[in-house]
Amino acid sequence: MRGKHLLTSDNSNILAMVEAMLFAAGEPVEAAKLAEIADVDLETMTKVLDHYGAMLDENGRGICLVRMNGKYQLCTRELYQDEVRRLLEVRKNTPLSQAAFEVLAIVAYNQPVTKAFVEQVRGVDCSGSVSGLVQKGLIEEKGRLDLPGRPLVYGTTDRFLRCFSLQSLDDLPPLPNETDESGQTTFFEQTQNAPDDGASDTAPAADAAGEED
Repeated sequence: MRGKHLLTSDNSNILAMVEAMLFAAGEPVEAAKLAEIADVDLETMTKVLDHYGAMLDENGRGICLVRMNGKYQLCTRELYQDEVRRLLEVRKNTPLSQAAFEVLAIVAYNQPVTKAFVEQVRGVDCSGSVSGLVQKGLIEEKGRLDLPGRPLVYGTTDRFLRCFSLQSLDDLPPLPNETDESGQTTFFEQTQNAPDDGASDTAPAADAAGEED
């Protein structure tokens, strides 16, 4: 039966490590990458992933492990899609957190950018904020870089312009100087009560839960 591997205590620790990494990633991760970080061979990692996926299925958990072209991602079960959708609709009306403002500013002033670039600037994981801003329609995927791993790049949306009363990105106020990242959030903080764009959900809105700054 799938996942019925007798895991050693060491492998049980690896399972917990993998769960933490997949939860934090918020996007598909290659098994080889997980194995590299956990310092185990690919065969061991595959067994751990199989066991973890089976465990989630057998225990009737609200999340499941999905495999896509050799990559793995934690997802909510389809059974609960209506409840999850209702939760996300409620969150749309919650004010943006400081972390989300910072991520939005970095994307706006430097787009198109990868999530890795945003995290390099802020120095912390930004998966939650990026996902939340995408859900709120303030940023969107703009394509992929022609680099190993084909990372996604993000940019702002027309809805972003409407929410902050901008005609175009040219209307963004200049930074104090080209190397000063700290001034990026000032404009967004001052306009966080910007008029709605006519949609039923008022933006800006909160970033996804899970990021701690």
